[in-house]
Amino acid sequence: MAVQPEGTPCWADAMFSDIEGAKRFYGEVLGWTFGESSSEYGHYTQAYADGKAVAAVVPPMPGQEGQSAWCLYFASADATTTAGRIREHGGDVLMEPMQVGDFGTMALVRDPSGAVFGLWQAGTHEGFEAVGVPGAYCWAEVFTRAPEKSDAFFPAVFPYQAKQIQDEAIDFRVFELGGAPVLGRLKMTDDFPPEVPPYVNVYFTVDDCDAAVQRAVDRGGILRFGPMDSPFGRVAALSDPQGANFSVIDVTTTQGEMPDMTAV
Repeated sequence: MAVQPEGTPCWADAMFSDIEGAKRFYGEVLGWTFGESSSEYGHYTQAYADGKAVAAVVPPMPGQEGQSAWCLYFASADATTTAGRIREHGGDVLMEPMQVGDFGTMALVRDPSGAVFGLWQAGTHEGFEAVGVPGAYCWAEVFTRAPEKSDAFFPAVFPYQAKQIQDEAIDFRVFELGGAPVLGRLKMTDDFPPEVPPYVNVYFTVDDCDAAVQRAVDRGGILRFGPMDSPFGRVAALSDPQGANFSVIDVTTTQGEMPDMTAV
């Protein structure tokens, strides 16, 4: 797989205090298998769907125990330059660009509304080896209470074009790269508890949304929303037993017309 264009979602990982518990949960819910833990890189462990690398799990850094969350990484040709743009446009650099062996260079950053994400400047590790197939990454959305901040920030940092969904019931924007949608932005409503911070919601593909939800709930996950039909697929939002939020989507089961979108 070639290195992805600037701003393409290219990798996802999460910290878990109970790594073995996370491996059991996601192995059974999403069908993942896991590679060997790399002690040289903090016991970083890659997850595979049908033999393709799709994500990773890692123990928390000291002081971050019990703070499980999925982190989505965006491709960057030069992580230091991208981090500079993030600061310039009101974001924060939480972890300066750091080289990870010959795999690449990573950084952790935050948009002005509070949503945390990562940057990945690829070396030998180019990112997802599969997308949009069962068990693999499919889509992501920035959940924010300050959409105007995110809307100004992301197209300033990455070469995005934006389109707004024309629906009075929902404030939703889509960012595109070269005409292809790569990221959504949803305004958080009062349905979100006030203690839930802004975050990037990662969607993983499943071949049966309802069955995946049942597997998750049976293994200690919490159903937050759905399953619900949409023009994009049948979708549900979940939290895993350690508190990390994620969504599952069956893209083969669609219902309804695609919404009208206007360039902004």
